[in-house]
Amino acid sequence: MINIAIFVSGSGSNFENIVKHVQTGQLPGINVTALYTDNEGATCIDRAKKLKIPVHVNQPKDFSTKSLYEQHLLKLLSHEGVQWIILAGYMRLVGEDLLQAYEGRMLNIHPSLLPKFKGLDAIGQALDSGDTITGSTVHFVDSGMDTGEIIEQQQCDIRPDDSKEQLEDRVKKLEHELYPKVIAKIIK
Repeated sequence: MINIAIFVSGSGSNFENIVKHVQTGQLPGINVTALYTDNEGATCIDRAKKLKIPVHVNQPKDFSTKSLYEQHLLKLLSHEGVQWIILAGYMRLVGEDLLQAYEGRMLNIHPSLLPKFKGLDAIGQALDSGDTITGSTVHFVDSGMDTGEIIEQQQCDIRPDDSKEQLEDRVKKLEHELYPKVIAKIIK
């Protein structure tokens, strides 16, 4: 059994999707040890409770440095025997402590066809760009913002009459297909 921890800052729809894939046997050999969030008000906490997944709420503001924050996370991860970290809407750049401990064993999903539209509001950036396609990317995590090695991408059209919400819904559907598929391929 491979232990993974999922890091989320917001709603947690990708977190819930991955957990359901694990719980229904669609991701065999994987165990989700806990949800890690940096946001005490995030709705992902409610999702985790409904799915009976333990929750760790740790806010960087409670630590004097990013390194101390990440060292605290590493103690929790070590205690739970976590082998892989899955970022699913974790809205922080990962620091040196976590990167060194989990080099090559940390994945992220981003709602664009990287290297285009890195960072915040990738859907809005894509919509405003005039492009006719966008999508989702799963990549390894490195020290940059959405700069790690790309593993797999999936694309969808940007329609001329799309609202931001419509495009977000289409990209979210892609993510819910793509992330479990990549996790199944990479984490063995």
